[in-house]
Amino acid sequence: MPARLLRGLRQRWRRYKYRFVPWIAVNLRHNPRTLRYVPEASKDKVISDEDVLGTLLKVFQALFLNDFNKQSEILTILPSPVKSKYEELRTRQQQMVKLGKRHQPQNIFKPEEILYETLGFSVGRAASSLMSAGRGVFVTKGLVPKGAVVSMYPGTIYQKHEPIFFQSIGNPFIFRCLDGVLIDGNDKGISKVVYRSCSGRDQLGPLKMSDNTWLTLETHNPLAIGQYVNNCSNDRAANVCYQEFDVPAVFPVELKQYLPNIAYSYDKQSPLRCVVLVALRDIKQGEEFFSNYYTIVS
Repeated sequence: MPARLLRGLRQRWRRYKYRFVPWIAVNLRHNPRTLRYVPEASKDKVISDEDVLGTLLKVFQALFLNDFNKQSEILTILPSPVKSKYEELRTRQQQMVKLGKRHQPQNIFKPEEILYETLGFSVGRAASSLMSAGRGVFVTKGLVPKGAVVSMYPGTIYQKHEPIFFQSIGNPFIFRCLDGVLIDGNDKGISKVVYRSCSGRDQLGPLKMSDNTWLTLETHNPLAIGQYVNNCSNDRAANVCYQEFDVPAVFPVELKQYLPNIAYSYDKQSPLRCVVLVALRDIKQGEEFFSNYYTIVS
């Protein structure tokens, strides 16, 4: 029993130590390749916000069309031009399916297949190639080009002054942005309850302001697995990096159902913070994603 308990504690420590500030301070100098340096906070972005937005809109619109037969309530309250646009896109999609002789039921593709059809690659979780690292995120199909958005970091968004103490206990999925904003990407325990509560609070009739399926086994947004990307090491260099992105006010309301983030406090004034992971190089099928858990602004 004591040996089993000790093994369990060691496994938890291996996962949690990257969030333990004293350990970080002592060990960073011994692991230089695990650090990412940027000259200033404004130069942290690898690609433009416009490119991030374009990718998300492209993927989310494809997911919306794939779920078209489940969107009837939403379509009835959308402006006529927007509704007509989706109906035209849906008709065009059905014609392409017929030309391709794909006689499949209403939901033509799984979410990961939509990702592949849209961006040319798909991603998924599997046992990490690192010892004692648990699960990681891999390219399951296709080739990821340099500069592509490969995943999103899901979770509840906390401003610096908001309470997160109890959610953070033993939680290895707390992400800190450069400005101190926190994202709780834990899909279990109190973190899961808080996210579901905030998501239900912000729903407007049939319009969902966020996606909570990343808390389940049936994820609607295949990109919402960024919290499982493992830290790089001296032997495994980072091939992706985190990039902060504020959702603009013009983001289509019907596509917000695929955003895997929700604000802890309802605030119309502040844009919703998201974090995406961007490829630093071409990444082949079967490769695991590795990121830098620490960004140093020099």
